[in-house]
Amino acid sequence: MLKGLIGKKIGMTQIFDDSGVAFPVTLIEAGPCYVTQVRRPESEGYSAVQLGFGETHPKRLSGGELGHLKVGNLPPMRFLREFRTKTPELTVGDVVKADVFAVGERVDVIGTSKGKGFAGGVKRYHFSGGPKTHGQSDRHRAPGSRSSGTTPGRVYKGSRGAGHMGDDRVTVQSLKVVMVDAERNLIGVHGAVPGPKGGLVMIKEARKQ
Repeated sequence: MLKGLIGKKIGMTQIFDDSGVAFPVTLIEAGPCYVTQVRRPESEGYSAVQLGFGETHPKRLSGGELGHLKVGNLPPMRFLREFRTKTPELTVGDVVKADVFAVGERVDVIGTSKGKGFAGGVKRYHFSGGPKTHGQSDRHRAPGSRSSGTTPGRVYKGSRGAGHMGDDRVTVQSLKVVMVDAERNLIGVHGAVPGPKGGLVMIKEARKQ
């Protein structure tokens, strides 16, 4: 059974348990997802299921994308993503809904973090900055020395410093499913999920159970 869905982050709320304790919950509009392709070891060399999510206008898609979906008589869909599975028991045209997950299960949620643009070392890597007194009028948030002098005479690759921050693929592991509403295609997970409201996310069965 495929344990995977494509969804859209709706936002955060809170849920109270039986003892009255509130805990944070992220709501995700998960599915319905259509099976657009099934990959098998004998043809593609591995087992996976490709899902489509988010119906859109045909003009938004290329001819190749429309032709790919037309094979299974599927509506035009904006997002296609692959989920690895050892036993792809689905066929093209099947619909996967939020009820593939149950309350209490653990899931990994993959999203794209919010872009922060060009950020300095203090914001990006929590550098401490320079001293605030003794004449250091404009060095509070400077990163400091970058490397040594004659040897090596350059900055090592991978050194931390200012640069582009955010807008990365981020996986949050082992979030607990606390709510499943199959009628409204909603899944609630305990904790935060990367990305802004309306951002695309992928929900998978947790690798670390």
